[in-house]
Amino acid sequence: MSMQQLRTLPAQNPFFCSSLRCPSSYFQNGKFTCNRTRAITLDELPPNAIRRKRDPQWRGGFSLGLDLGLARTGVALSKGFSVRPLTVLELRGQKLELQLLDIAEQEEADEFIIGLPKSSDGKETTQSNKVRSVAGRLAARAAERGWRVYLQDEHGTTTEAIDRMVNMDLSKSSRQRNLDAYAAVMVLERYFSMLGQGTELVLPKNLDLQEKLKRGPPRDIDFFSDEFEG
Repeated sequence: MSMQQLRTLPAQNPFFCSSLRCPSSYFQNGKFTCNRTRAITLDELPPNAIRRKRDPQWRGGFSLGLDLGLARTGVALSKGFSVRPLTVLELRGQKLELQLLDIAEQEEADEFIIGLPKSSDGKETTQSNKVRSVAGRLAARAAERGWRVYLQDEHGTTTEAIDRMVNMDLSKSSRQRNLDAYAAVMVLERYFSMLGQGTELVLPKNLDLQEKLKRGPPRDIDFFSDEFEG
């Protein structure tokens, strides 16, 4: 490749890997190509809310909603059109991530919807960075099983959760214990009410894990029994 060819490569193209040392890069038929260039889109890995929008008869996995805090993480579960608070975990780091994977397996969930903190004007905060960090680690672990991780704007969900519990006439002590779980409920309800709009897919950096995501989890014979007959 000549220096003139190098200068004309589309280095500013967001889908182009500019590193000539990238192990996935090669030059063929007069073009410089990198296997890492194209990002996976929501069309390729649509969240359950979008699948439901496209096909009301769609049968598939369930969703876990997460409200990540500094010390407590609220977990909610969506099965069909039912969303309910599940639990509050007082764990951090690897212990939290492994426990979330165990819960997803027990509840047959195939996606995590994580609330992303934002300010009232839609800007991300310092807490947003911390949530993104946890989401990235969880996405790498979840991809091993073909499960997906998405981010959903959670601004105002804590206030909505308090209002919901007050309307349910829960005691003050019960509201304090369950606030994080009900905030996770609000995240899931917003996610489904918006039909997946604004949902952000969290991709692991490892290409092999991305391929596992594309393949998805093993088909559940209880849902797709007709495909396994004969």
